[in-house]
Amino acid sequence: MNYETDLLLADRYRLEHLIAVGGMGQVWQALDETLQRHVAVKVVRPSASNHDTFLERFRAEARNCAALQHPNIVTVYDFGEGNESAYLVMELIDGQPLSTILHEGGPLEAAEARDLLYQAAMALQAAHDGGVIHRDVKPANIVVDGDGYARLTDFGISKADDGSELTQTGEVLGTAHYLSPEQLQGQPAGPASDIYSLAVVGYEVLTGVRPFQGESVVTTALAHVGQPAPQLPDSVPEPLRTTVMAGLAKLPEHRPVSAAAFAEALMLPIGTVPEHLIPGAESAVSPVVTVPGLAGLTAAP
Repeated sequence: MNYETDLLLADRYRLEHLIAVGGMGQVWQALDETLQRHVAVKVVRPSASNHDTFLERFRAEARNCAALQHPNIVTVYDFGEGNESAYLVMELIDGQPLSTILHEGGPLEAAEARDLLYQAAMALQAAHDGGVIHRDVKPANIVVDGDGYARLTDFGISKADDGSELTQTGEVLGTAHYLSPEQLQGQPAGPASDIYSLAVVGYEVLTGVRPFQGESVVTTALAHVGQPAPQLPDSVPEPLRTTVMAGLAKLPEHRPVSAAAFAEALMLPIGTVPEHLIPGAESAVSPVVTVPGLAGLTAAP
């Protein structure tokens, strides 16, 4: 099926204009003609509509998102599929991806960065409490409205913590610049993996650059696994500085114990060092003695 303006899906959703294109689908603004409200409709991109793996991941996104209820997670309204199409209907956010905000305006002030990271961390905690690992936390998947309200989106490669798995052993899914060392080594992702990815986002929103930036996907992945993280500048205030650096620890057990703990540390009084996170922050910048091998890397766009 070719998606185009004015196409009516399921006799209900009238496509108005294309919002975004990703590796798995397209996102359209549409009018729900039944309820007379604007929504976002994600459709499987035409070239992938008959690809079983894409469709199963699309179904997983629908299931995982629909099960999550949190003000900082985009709300799913509907899902359907036919012989040639599949679609996911979500709330329409009047805002911009954090990636666009950073590209256009550069790094954020500490207070704004802390607030956005707190919201994203609480969204992750809700997902983890619901048994869902996001696995692709990055600025493009955090949408921020004009009031600074953030919502976590795109659970397209998320994993339900129920033993089900959509990847082969050793396969890596996600965006290399934000993936945890364990994911890049083909190990199962857990809540701590999402915390690492959020810490990478935190480093970027505070400095305007990613902590690891190689000339290729492979060199970037090797840096995540084998190079110490660059320290945040002294100008970044506490507790932001130690909390974000602790999230960048190579070993999951050295990171904050949960996304909620990450969020709680962020909200300590300005100037307060979260003492319990100092060992993790120190380990993030410590030389790595051995560099485990990387799994074959499949980077999502």
